[in-house]
Amino acid sequence: MKFILGSGSPRRKELLAQIGVVADDIRAPDIDETPHRAELPRPYCARMAREKVAAVVAEPNDIVLCADTTVALGRRILGKPADRAEAETFLRALSGRRHKVITAVAVKRGERLWERDVLSTVRMKNLDDQELHAYLDTGDWEGKAGGYGIQGPAGVLIPWISGSFTGIVGLPLAETTNLLRAAGYPLYGEGS
Repeated sequence: MKFILGSGSPRRKELLAQIGVVADDIRAPDIDETPHRAELPRPYCARMAREKVAAVVAEPNDIVLCADTTVALGRRILGKPADRAEAETFLRALSGRRHKVITAVAVKRGERLWERDVLSTVRMKNLDDQELHAYLDTGDWEGKAGGYGIQGPAGVLIPWISGSFTGIVGLPLAETTNLLRAAGYPLYGEGS
C-alpha cells in the first residue's frame, strides 16, 4: 500500500506532516477546474475534489488523497487569481466582509471513495490602498483561492474566523484524519 497525495500544494504536504503522514508519491492531477454554469461554491468544491481523486492513477490497494479549497463570496466562486489585477479585484471585494472558505477532501482506495467538505467563515478587515498594495507586493496571493493565504502575510488582514483554521489553509486535519482511518491508513503508529 502506498499513500499518494494528489496535490502539488506545499501547504497540504506540510499539514499532513503535522499528523505524521508523508506521501510515498505526489501526483497532482491536471483537470479542468472551470465551474459549471450557475454552480454553487460548495457543490463545485466537492466536485473538484472528486474529479481530482478520480484522475489520479493508482494501484487498487493505494490510498489517494485530493482536496480543493474554494473561497466563496455569496454565490460567487473566487478561484486562484490569474494575475495581480485579478488578485486586487478579489481582495477589494473581500475587504471588510465575511466570506466562506470551503475545503473538500476526497480519499480513494480501489473503487471506494470517502469524502467530506468543511465550511468556515472568515472576515477580512477593511483594506486601505497602502496595505492592499503592500500585500500584493509580497506575491503571496499567487496560487491561492481568493487571492490570499491566511497562514502567510495575509494573516494580518484576517481578524476573525469561525470554523477550521487548517481547512482555511487547505486541508482540514480533523476530518482528513477520519477519512484516512476509514480508508485503512495507519495513523499514529496504528497497525505497526
